[in-house]
Amino acid sequence: MAVAPSLASAAANVSAGQAEAKEVAKSQGNCTPAKVDVMRYAPGREGSTVFKIGCSEDKDAFVLVQCRSRICALLR
Repeated sequence: MAVAPSLASAAANVSAGQAEAKEVAKSQGNCTPAKVDVMRYAPGREGSTVFKIGCSEDKDAFVLVQCRSRICALLR
């Protein structure tokens, strides 16, 4: 099964930001990262991705982290 080049690059951009998003969750959100879900992905020249990162301390706790390029910020 072949993947279109634009889809492959989009997936690479999203996965590249996961490490930075986890670091922000840990350092700014006091959350030990567990499961990572992509809540929103907006491709483009100034694309952004919003990650929902579950915390291992409490199964219902999570933080939202927005990444633009490879610069991430805690939303909630």
